Amino acid sequence: MKSKALITLLSDGQVHSGESLAGQLGVSRTAVWKQIRRAMADGFKIETIRGRGYQLISRVDLLDYDAVLSQLDPTLRPDLALRVLDDVDSTNAEVLRQIAEGGKGLPVTIADCQTAGRGRRGRTWRSPRGENLYLSMGLTFHGGFAVLDGLSLALGVAVANALEQLGAADIGLKWPNDIFLPTGKLGGILVELQGELQEGVVQVVAGIGINVHMSEAEGVDQPWSSLGSAYPGIEWSRNQVAGAVISAVLDAARLFSDRGFRDFRGPWQKRDIFSGKLVQARGGEINGTGCGVDENGNYLLRTEQGVVPVRAGEISLRVAS
Repeated sequence: MKSKALITLLSDGQVHSGESLAGQLGVSRTAVWKQIRRAMADGFKIETIRGRGYQLISRVDLLDYDAVLSQLDPTLRPDLALRVLDDVDSTNAEVLRQIAEGGKGLPVTIADCQTAGRGRRGRTWRSPRGENLYLSMGLTFHGGFAVLDGLSLALGVAVANALEQLGAADIGLKWPNDIFLPTGKLGGILVELQGELQEGVVQVVAGIGINVHMSEAEGVDQPWSSLGSAYPGIEWSRNQVAGAVISAVLDAARLFSDRGFRDFRGPWQKRDIFSGKLVQARGGEINGTGCGVDENGNYLLRTEQGVVPVRAGEISLRVAS
């Protein structure tokens, strides 16, 4: 976002003259006007006050590299290869590029906007600028693919814990990878496996999207919510949310690496939005009552034929009407 410096100057909500902005930015007043137009095209609401200058009237929550790091325990900071970007095709794709570059540190990418954000099964993930958190992390596990059963569910528990520590409540989890509030979907997790780097070592890219300030979502065909709309009494900061999520995911990854899914199963069950509800697998092949997950993270439906596991990656679940 080329107008980021301009928005930073305007973020105090005061009226700034074109002359003062030009002086602080080291550009001409014509260049300032072009940046104003560009920022407005990006969705920022800026009023032009005749004879006085410009005033930003929309809320601003800019991502900042140092602000994210400040939310982390100092012992964690040296181990991270953090990138905070204005634009990216996909944060998962950027982490893959970080891995390919072979740099030091655990790769983490956060972006203000995604132009080709992805959800599960290749769906498009709506990624408006300046409103939500788009974050991906590269994680390494030892023991081969078999040790990763239930990983996306464990990360869901970690994200829910992080949001609750910041003041959110009633965070629910929808199998296999969605984060919910009572009013609708809040976010999601996309885990992509990159194969064995060497015998028994697996690289995972975990993408996490959370609606923070979003108030409109054209083209979204299901109920959704955001932290700002659900908890208006809290001053939500994307930098703070990012720091909390990174810390929680790192803690969860260490525990998962040592003990697998078993320590996450109980906390996941408590947040299961399908528990006790009549549920059907997409397409209607299986109908039953939701009864949590097994030790491998497969969802369990109690049917007339007994308890049937629904395996991650095969089908999604919908509450029966």
